[in-house]
This record gives sequence, structure tokens and C-alpha cells, in this order.
Amino acid sequence: MQGAFGESATVYRAGGSGGRVRAVPPVLLALRRFPNPRLTGIGAGLFAALTMFVLACLDRLLFDSSELVYGLLFLPVSALTALWVRPADLVTAPISVPIAFAVGVFPISGGSEGFGGQVMALVTALAVHAGWLYGGTLVAGLIASVRKVLHMRARQRYLLAQERTGGAEKAPRPAPREPKKKVAGAGAPAGRAERPRASR
Repeated sequence: MQGAFGESATVYRAGGSGGRVRAVPPVLLALRRFPNPRLTGIGAGLFAALTMFVLACLDRLLFDSSELVYGLLFLPVSALTALWVRPADLVTAPISVPIAFAVGVFPISGGSEGFGGQVMALVTALAVHAGWLYGGTLVAGLIASVRKVLHMRARQRYLLAQERTGGAEKAPRPAPREPKKKVAGAGAPAGRAERPRASR
């Protein structure tokens, strides 16, 4: 990107006959600087689960297992999971997010000792945090759907461009000319033409 760092927008010339000049909003410039990895479905699920578990531990230490803090942190994690998964695995984003939410709820559920007490506390926490769970899943589903539509449109434009380029390269060629037939005696030098033999 050219220009000083203090500029609020970058101006570029759009293609076309009019040569119009458009300004890129600062929000898009900030998004372009943001990291954009491409995770597999399993990688996105692990990212969401580990991130929510770490955030839940921090919530328990710093905010005394605050439900509001955990829910607010779950929304951006859901959005990043849907943004960073690769296009081939977009369908896994709305599935990985609820699993990550359940993994993160475990440290802040506050259950009693014993397996049964921990399970009951986890189920109760999931029921109490159902609003945040649905909200994060909805965010991930919307982002994944929009990305899928944009990916399909880009692929369709690419295929159309390939067809146009292939049609131009496969233009009909002119038919080859037939070789000229040699005339008898045409290749003999002048003055040496064969004479008719005299009859005896």
C-alpha cells in the first residue's frame, strides 16, 4: 500500500471507460491487515475449543466466573472460527462452535466434587447460557453462509472467464490449401523436351 500511514483512505483508479476513482473505506483497510489463516474443519474446532477453555479459565480467575463476560467473549470467537475456516469446510463452523462453548463452560460451571456433580453443573450451566450459545451459533452460521455464497459467485465468474478465454483460443482455422499437381514435362529444362520418335 502506497502513501503515508496517516491517510484515512486509499484512492485507486477503477477499470473502465470512465476511469472513475474510488476511495477504500478505512474499515476495509483495517480488515485487510488482519490475519487471514485458512483452517481445516478439525483445526477450526480445536481453535475454538482451546480458545474458549483458556478464556473461561481467565474468566474464573479474574471475573469470578462471570456469565456475561464468558458470553461476550464467545461471540467474537464464533465469528473468527467462521471467518478462518477454509471454504471447503464452512459447514463445520456452526457445528464446532457449540462444542467449543460446552468445553469452555466446564471450568466456570462450579460443580461439586464427583463425576455426577460435575455433569449436573455442566448441564445447568449450558441451560443458563443457552442465549449466548444460540447467539454465537447464529453468528457463525450467518458468516459461513455469506462466505459460501461469495465463494460460489467467485467460482462461477472464474468458470465463465475460462470459457471465454477457451473460446477465443479455439477459433476456427482456415482450411489448408491443396498442393498443386505437377504437370508432366514442366520440370524439364527448356530446349530438352522429348522429340517424338520416327516410325521405322
